[in-house]
Amino acid sequence: MGRLLPLLSRRGIRAVALRHPDNALAAMASRFGLAFANSAAQPRSAQAAAEPAAKPAVETVAPPAAATMIVDRPVRAGQQIYAKGGDLVVLAMVSAGAEVIADGNIHVYAPLRGRALAGARGNHAARIFARSMEAELVSIAGVYRTIEQALPDSILGKPTQIYLENERLVMTALGE
Repeated sequence: MGRLLPLLSRRGIRAVALRHPDNALAAMASRFGLAFANSAAQPRSAQAAAEPAAKPAVETVAPPAAATMIVDRPVRAGQQIYAKGGDLVVLAMVSAGAEVIADGNIHVYAPLRGRALAGARGNHAARIFARSMEAELVSIAGVYRTIEQALPDSILGKPTQIYLENERLVMTALGE
């Protein structure tokens, strides 16, 4: 269930209930914010005929999982893009002076020349991935580094990942 619900949500499908003959699954349905229906119960039409004045049950529905924001155009100087509650995927260049922010991870499949702030709400496990690392500033969960000096040749202009390790930003080349 924990992996299925986010997958369905990404496809635009929102699960609201779990139907199964085993009442033991009611607790699991509740844990994921789903209504539970015992499939051994009478069909709704039979219930309506038997209990015409019955009140409908109040169902609690979990909020949808945070979606990944995808940006397919260049992020220009002065622009700011914020993916609230999820990841940000940028398929074009992030120009110098531009800012991309996400509560989750940031993926830039083009040159990253501006500022990238992942884990904006304190997610220490967030990461930044860039196809060509040329950033002005990078930050994860508030731990930041400005790039005032030239980046090392091992990552400059190369695919790079940035993550936190012992409250320090670590930048490593990818796939080489």
